[in-house]
Amino acid sequence: MKNKKYLFFISLVFLCAFSIRFVQARDITSFNEGWSFKKGPFSKDPLLFSAGFDARWQDVTIPHTWNATDMQTEMNNYYAGEAYYKKQYTPAAELKGKRVFLRFQGVGSVADVYINKTYAGNHKGAYSAFAIEISKLLKYGESNEILVKVDNSPRPNVIPVNNTLFGVYGGIYRPVELIVTEPVNIAVTDYASPGIYISQKNVNRKSADVNIKIKLENKKAQAKKIVVSTTIYERDGRVKAQQQFPVTVSPQGRQIYDQDFTIKNPHLWQGLEDPYLYKVVVNLLADGKVIDEVSQPLGLRHYELKAADGMYLNGKKVPMYGVCRHQDWWKLGSALTDKEHDTDLAIIREIGATTIRFAHYQQAERIYAKCDSIGFMVWAEIPFVNRVSTQESGNAKQQLVELIRQNYNHPSIYIWGLHNEVYAPYNYTVSLTTELNDLAKTEDPYRLTASVNGYSVVNQESNLNADVQGINHYFGWYGGKIGDIEKWVTGMEQNFPDYRVVFSEYGAEANIHQQEEAVGEVGRYFSQFYPETFSTKFHEIQWGVISKHPYLVASYIWNTFDFATPATAQGGVKARNMKGLVTFDRQTKKDPFYWYKANWSKEPVLYITQRRATERENEVTPVTVYCNVGVPRLFVNGTEVKTVSKGQTSVHYIFENVTLNKGENVIEARVDHQGKTLEDTIRWSYSPENKNRLNLSDPKEKTKEHVGL
Repeated sequence: MKNKKYLFFISLVFLCAFSIRFVQARDITSFNEGWSFKKGPFSKDPLLFSAGFDARWQDVTIPHTWNATDMQTEMNNYYAGEAYYKKQYTPAAELKGKRVFLRFQGVGSVADVYINKTYAGNHKGAYSAFAIEISKLLKYGESNEILVKVDNSPRPNVIPVNNTLFGVYGGIYRPVELIVTEPVNIAVTDYASPGIYISQKNVNRKSADVNIKIKLENKKAQAKKIVVSTTIYERDGRVKAQQQFPVTVSPQGRQIYDQDFTIKNPHLWQGLEDPYLYKVVVNLLADGKVIDEVSQPLGLRHYELKAADGMYLNGKKVPMYGVCRHQDWWKLGSALTDKEHDTDLAIIREIGATTIRFAHYQQAERIYAKCDSIGFMVWAEIPFVNRVSTQESGNAKQQLVELIRQNYNHPSIYIWGLHNEVYAPYNYTVSLTTELNDLAKTEDPYRLTASVNGYSVVNQESNLNADVQGINHYFGWYGGKIGDIEKWVTGMEQNFPDYRVVFSEYGAEANIHQQEEAVGEVGRYFSQFYPETFSTKFHEIQWGVISKHPYLVASYIWNTFDFATPATAQGGVKARNMKGLVTFDRQTKKDPFYWYKANWSKEPVLYITQRRATERENEVTPVTVYCNVGVPRLFVNGTEVKTVSKGQTSVHYIFENVTLNKGENVIEARVDHQGKTLEDTIRWSYSPENKNRLNLSDPKEKTKEHVGL
């Protein structure tokens, strides 16, 4: 049922009466403490788990995963299967008559919830939130057992359908909340969304049109008269706009109400430059008291992505310096706290990125909220990746709806990703990807959609249905040579001039414990030797080309951080993808990190490369310095080197024909900036007997295309 608008403006004086909160109408409590965990299976009947095995339960706190170590250290040797979590909960007697929900922010990957041995609900999908009402299953004033059966086994009907591309960590690995509301409330179980949806159009510096859609439920036996009151607050707490209207909420079904606002002289959300956020607060009032309340962010902005040109945010062109992010950490897996999420975003902010592709799945709520306040432009997507089973259609659509509804109000999100590198069977894939695009446009007609392939072409049928074409290609790593990117992008400009094309993944692996002085243009993917120096050269050349071709309207490095890939054992480390610019433990920023920081960041950068390639075998060698504040000076053992040339971009300085002494050499770079002298120093040890190449065989050029790793 959709109710047409009941709208009228009321004065600030009148609404001030409603600004006083008589009670905290909606109670949201952390439900992370006091859980017990047991890895299974122990019985075919999950309800038998509470009896007979109490001595074997392990006390845990959510977030928790059982794969924090095994998925990160061995190839295809980790536990994927059933496990169980249980918790005792005693609801106060006075809660009887209210509505009680459990909301899980992320469970990997299939969850069955039981209350007092009675089935309460199920959810399929490791990365989206879900909410289950348990009001009628609880015994009030008594202890209740909550049991959650979790299974992270790959399933053909749950995306991702396998663990080849990345591991799906098992567990209740994101926070759990207990939500208590009155019988009449803003919907909690609308795909675990906030229950309110804020749309905007005609956004400019003079005005912005805002529509707020509110979904209400009434679990009383009779219709209930209430008042819906919405206030838009400035950052400092001042009221920007207010409305209220009376409604009668039927006891049947979920009802939808709309409010329309015209915001005069809005303060726009301008990305990293000025990520200004309003706050929207929707109250339900009955008999003069607040009976429910939901708050959401509002960043007023307009995105326009122009073919062969780039991104315009509120009419102003902004660079799309992009990175991708996998969420897992070394020894933590996916069971992260706000601290880890904030650390990742701080590192991405440091490098100077303006946009993030959160691949290949919905990420933590904390992440999207922080991106709103920091000002990143975000690509959010579902885990329909790499392989197709022909049984995942329903779940892919479910997870897409969850992604969009749960994150609809985040101004940082500019695009919904529908799929990544899915190709066959042909007819099924074309049909499903088309349906996903139509679904995304139905759920959210105001944002762009993206499809991604790994074949470096845009005219592949399964990728033609979205607004934006993403292309993953790793020239010089999975095939060809590093410099082939130039020919490719030039050909794209000529053959597909009107397409909006994003370079959605590019990168090369780098093991910081493996070094090589001189590298070619072909990497050693099928080997145990991933020298950091090859990755550095890869990124220097590739960004040099990307930066000169606005045809690529955005680009995303794969990846910001090393991550677990339990199906691999290459580069000298098992179960690890080392394409990250930063190591898995977030402790070491590799040379390519500083390459991008020098090119992207507004902070001064002076950095000498190859600082971990300390054992040198060549007496005469170039020295590379990244500097974004002028021409640096280089000193080797106290003697200045005068010969310098520019490299791929304006921050790339190469000092040629530097002669090293036998033994230790001190390499110093200096540059004057704003009255201060910036310095960077490294040490190399030269000996003709040094052989720092771990594998002397020449790499062979490969023609096999990227397979998703």
